Amino acid sequence: MRSSNPVFSRRGFSRDNGHAGFNAAPQAGATATGNPYAQGTANPYATNPYAQTDLHGAPQAPARSDVMTIDGVVTRTAMTLGTVIVAAAAAWWAMPVDQANLGTAYGVAIGAALIGLVLSLVNSFKRRPSPALILTYAAFEGVFLGIVSNIVGTYIAPGAAMQAVLGTMAVFAGVLIAYRTGLIRVTRRFYGFVMAALIGFTLLMMVNLLFAVFGGGDGLGFRSGALGVVFGIVAIVIGACVLALNFKQVEDGIAYGAPREEEWLAAFGLTVTLVWIYFEMLRLVAILSGDD
Repeated sequence: MRSSNPVFSRRGFSRDNGHAGFNAAPQAGATATGNPYAQGTANPYATNPYAQTDLHGAPQAPARSDVMTIDGVVTRTAMTLGTVIVAAAAAWWAMPVDQANLGTAYGVAIGAALIGLVLSLVNSFKRRPSPALILTYAAFEGVFLGIVSNIVGTYIAPGAAMQAVLGTMAVFAGVLIAYRTGLIRVTRRFYGFVMAALIGFTLLMMVNLLFAVFGGGDGLGFRSGALGVVFGIVAIVIGACVLALNFKQVEDGIAYGAPREEEWLAAFGLTVTLVWIYFEMLRLVAILSGDD
């Protein structure tokens, strides 16, 4: 199953068995190189990119030790999220957001966000994960989130950052529990639904941004007031669905013996998703506090 996250979709992890725990292996009766749901060789999901074969071309289980593990994914994710948190805390305390420096703070936040966006695209299209670039992306995202959180907490909703953190943690825990217990089944239909929703939402927000830039205010009003609340909730729900795809990607990488370097890719994907959920949580808290 290919994730909606662009950094995952190019990897070609392919198992589509609905749902399972992180330690699952390919189902009995399925070859090491095939998708148990695949039909015919033309199926793009039918190939395991990490399968090994013997001298006669028959598939055999990987005998490597440098493979992706759940402990490795957890460690790399902790490193990337830790970098986000440290950078956010440093930006919070180092960048004043009083009236005299508010414009500068906004400028730094926007600059950090743009650099983070560029780095995320670079990381997404690199053939091999780069830990240095991933951690650099995390640092700039942390600067952006730290300044924005400080501004929201100072001028709009005191304590908004903590509420957004708790909300993000709740979403993460809820999706993980639902995925592990089978309440969320990541199938092709689920993937298609999430991709369609994500693309549609992104295009709508881009249109809203264009109207805001050229028309002033909040554009079409999708990010403020009652509509802002609705679209904020929709964004968080889509983010939660993307988390499920991230979990599936990790599961498939472990089951198929992906190289250890893919742990960084998994950590990057999870970080991108959690950063997005946090930002939407922060925006939602700000709107519900009576201002956007």
